Amino acid sequence: MSTSAKGPESGDGGIPGDPRTAKSKFLETGASMIQDFTPVKQICAHLNAFHVYADDPTRCVEANHYCTHLTEDVRQCLIYDSPKSNARLIGVEYMVSPRIFATLPQEERKLWHTHEFEVKSGMLIMPVPAGVPDAAWEAAETAEMRDIVPIYGKTYHFWQVDRGDPVPMGPPQLMGSFTTAESVKLAHKGGLDGLLKDRNERFGVDHHQKAKKREDIPAVEIHPDALP
Repeated sequence: MSTSAKGPESGDGGIPGDPRTAKSKFLETGASMIQDFTPVKQICAHLNAFHVYADDPTRCVEANHYCTHLTEDVRQCLIYDSPKSNARLIGVEYMVSPRIFATLPQEERKLWHTHEFEVKSGMLIMPVPAGVPDAAWEAAETAEMRDIVPIYGKTYHFWQVDRGDPVPMGPPQLMGSFTTAESVKLAHKGGLDGLLKDRNERFGVDHHQKAKKREDIPAVEIHPDALP
């Protein structure tokens, strides 16, 4: 689970450094009114799930994805440790359709993970925006999950917040997804229910209900070269 280092010199969110001054906040506000942030304005989806370290299946971290669709076959996501204003940018994920995945070299395909278990277990969610009726959002979310089930993701984390690093340290870490209930138990002794308990409470969701609504999403044929 994600943790953060704290100390006497920590700023917002446990990050080291002095808190931002009124001057810096004023300058940032001015810049946001004048500059053009077109690339990030293309973000159209917020997804929440958990990533597991590819080289250490006993470690995982909560991941808030903010995704842009470049084409129908390629997406790119910024990964944050929370949806708050002081969230830390911890990594990136690229997603491609099975058609694109099949064209990649075999060694490259080994770096990409699947999303079927995340979707069908209810682990992967799209947090509902304030003011949107739950029923309407559930329908939209389920439709999005149908699109996500077959795609492959390649993820690197730069900031290992789960071990308390105050800033990004060390080389990028290849991350994968959980693919079975047994793989979840390696990272959390409480299994899927234990792992998602706090997340579910914060976002007001029930992954069991999500899984029930997604039962009719067809299973997909997973390429044998993908991350296990």
